[in-house]
Amino acid sequence: MLVGIVKKNAIMQIDFALDAQRNQGMSAPDAIYHGCLIRFRPIMMTTMAALLGTLPIAVSPAAGASSNRPLGLAVVGGLLFSQLITLYITPVYYTYLDSFQRFLKGLFGRRQLAPVPADANGNGIVAEPPETVHRAR
Repeated sequence: MLVGIVKKNAIMQIDFALDAQRNQGMSAPDAIYHGCLIRFRPIMMTTMAALLGTLPIAVSPAAGASSNRPLGLAVVGGLLFSQLITLYITPVYYTYLDSFQRFLKGLFGRRQLAPVPADANGNGIVAEPPETVHRAR
């Protein structure tokens, strides 16, 4: 359950950030920042619902509750830790990976392939390429 919540929250943030980068031309830090601001409420609602649902198990004074208390404390602690990961570490990791991706693009660059012309039938399948087209090897 805890891993699923963390994954869902991170996916919500990163999905918004990628969309903002592609469609609005934002930089990676700005995009993930806006993603965190907009997705903060749904992330908190999900975590608080799970936290408040397991809190009675963690703090119940009823007879026999002592056997369930470690489970409740583990879930509550895991939810609090997952919030830390989701809200602080995921955006930092996203910006680091974006910087690494830009570094690799600068290091290796993108090779551009020459377009393959269509044949006389227009289906794009050419038996022998023309002499003027240089293909990447």
